[in-house]
Amino acid sequence: MILIADSGSTKTDWRIIDHENNVQQAKTIGLNPYFQDSDSIANELRQNLLPSIVGEVTEIYFYGTGCAGEEPCAIVRRGLQAVFPTAHLVEVDSDMLGAARGLCGHQAGIACILGTGSNNCLYDGKNIADKIPSFGFWLGDEGSGGHLGKKAVLAFLHKEMPTDLAEKFAKRYGLTREIVLENAYKKPFPNRYFASFSKFLFDNRNHPFAYQLVYDAFGEFLDKYVAKLPNYNQHKIHFVGSVAFYYNDILRRAAADKGMTIGHIMETPIAGLTLYHKEKG
Repeated sequence: MILIADSGSTKTDWRIIDHENNVQQAKTIGLNPYFQDSDSIANELRQNLLPSIVGEVTEIYFYGTGCAGEEPCAIVRRGLQAVFPTAHLVEVDSDMLGAARGLCGHQAGIACILGTGSNNCLYDGKNIADKIPSFGFWLGDEGSGGHLGKKAVLAFLHKEMPTDLAEKFAKRYGLTREIVLENAYKKPFPNRYFASFSKFLFDNRNHPFAYQLVYDAFGEFLDKYVAKLPNYNQHKIHFVGSVAFYYNDILRRAAADKGMTIGHIMETPIAGLTLYHKEKG
C-alpha cells in the first residue's frame, strides 16, 4: 500500500493506493516541521489518518511546506515512521517538487506555485534542475495571494484606488492604517492576512483597475522568475495553486503577451502526484 501526501500550511491531502491500484482519499491538518515536532505529527496521523487505512503501508511519498533541508525533512520522516513502521520507503520532499511532479509528470517543464505564496522551478522529469529563489512574503512572493492583497490594501490606503472601487473596499473591510500595521507587524502570518484581500480583487476582476493590478502582478512574477530560468521559452509553463486556478484567464493573458506557453493550471497537485507514483510503480 502506498501513501501520497500534499501538505500545505493548513491541510494535508492524502491518497491511499492499495495493491489493486484502488485509490482512497483522506485529509489531516497541515504538517509543517517548522511548527510541529515528530511526536505531534505522529499524534495527528494516529488520530486522523490511521483509521482510514486498512492494510500494510509499504511506501510513503510526502511533499510539504517547510520540507527543504535534511533536518526539517527528518522531523516529518520520524513522525511517519513512528506510525507506519512497516514502510520500507519514506520519501519527504518539498511542496515545490510535489507541484512539479504533479503538474509535469515524467516530462520536463517549468512548474510554478501561485497560492498564498509563490515559487518556481525548472523540472527535468524527475527532480528540480534549477530555480530562481523567492524570499518570502516581505521580500518576494510576487504574483501570490499575499502579494495581490498587499497591493490592493496599499492602493486603498494611498488613495490610488478609483473612488467606486474604494467605496466598495471601505464598506467591505472598514480598514484603517492602525489595523493594517497591527496585522502586518504584530500578529502572526501577515501573508495569510494580506492574501485574504485577494478575494476582493477576484470579486471585482472585471473592473479595469482590479484587472490591471492582477495582470501586472502576474507579469512581475513571470519577468522576475520564469524568464530567468534556462531556455524558458522552450518549455511549457505549468501552474498550481488557488490564485493561478481562479485567475487563470488573466494569468494566461499575461503569459501570452510575453510569448510564453501555458500548460496545465491546477488548484492542487494531488491528482497528478497520484498518477505520477502509479506510473512510477
